[in-house]
Amino acid sequence: MTDSLTQALQAALKSLPSNAPVAVALSGGADSAALAIAAARVCQASARSLYFFHIHHGLFAQADLWVEQVRRLADLLNTPLDVEYVEVAQDSGLGIEGAARESRYAALVSMAAQHRTHALLLAHHRQDQAETVLLRLLRGAGVQGLAAMQADTERQGLRMLRPFLDLDRGDLLTFVAEFTQQTGWSPIQDPSNTDPKYARGAFRSGLIPVLQQHWPAWQQTLTRHARQATETVEILDEVAASDLAGLEPDPEDQSFSLKRWRELTHPRQALVLRYWLQQQGVAMPGDRRLADLIRQLRQLHALGHDRDLLWQHGQIELRCRQGRVLLAAAQ
Repeated sequence: MTDSLTQALQAALKSLPSNAPVAVALSGGADSAALAIAAARVCQASARSLYFFHIHHGLFAQADLWVEQVRRLADLLNTPLDVEYVEVAQDSGLGIEGAARESRYAALVSMAAQHRTHALLLAHHRQDQAETVLLRLLRGAGVQGLAAMQADTERQGLRMLRPFLDLDRGDLLTFVAEFTQQTGWSPIQDPSNTDPKYARGAFRSGLIPVLQQHWPAWQQTLTRHARQATETVEILDEVAASDLAGLEPDPEDQSFSLKRWRELTHPRQALVLRYWLQQQGVAMPGDRRLADLIRQLRQLHALGHDRDLLWQHGQIELRCRQGRVLLAAAQ
């Protein structure tokens, strides 16, 4: 197990300069703990600087105890820990899980900038990928959504690496269990992972047992769909990039011409809008939310460029001013 985790991590780090500092997003659960332990061993052996980043959402009463548990792990691994306290917006329109995810990633990007880390390591594995594909399918996220998570992506200038994306979660659990036997440290048990009021909790407590019983290869099947969708998305991105270049994009504020966008066919309007949002590091809205935005943009143009528009999505706002579509931080 140690070899498979170590090899996957070393392969992911090969794309970085040998002296580039990296960080692990460490929740304290078994998955991120496995990544933290493996990263500490690999980075110490290669003299690469490593940090652990922990986000305190304050959504559970145990959150303060989790900080101490993560701190004990960091001390055992002789790795500096940075803890960021964030507030999760309750009325962002993303739901509590989506809002927490946005707050978490915003904090991680900020922490990475402060520590000048070149990449952030995330502990997503094969089951996470399969769950993401199925949940996005149920939410109508389209082909882009089915591509799910990528092993190497960028968000607001920060590279995010997922070295365990092709590994089975059982490998991570066995690895952490061995560490627990050696040290006595045990991972955090997050109640949201099995709480049916959360989407993933409902999935794990209610649906996964059925899938395991009747479709034991469901994870491999869905991750294969993700790879196939990724190939399709690469082709669509080429089309969208070409279309965006024709929308008179402004490199200063990353805006584009509403008039030029209106000249595209309806399918390509949606395609280039998704691509543009993705390029801005915006969490992809669900199909219904995106359709509402497209409808407003089409109506806005029909009414004239002097009419303003405000569409809020998480921590950003989309506006239209003087015939230009642009993004700004939510007020």
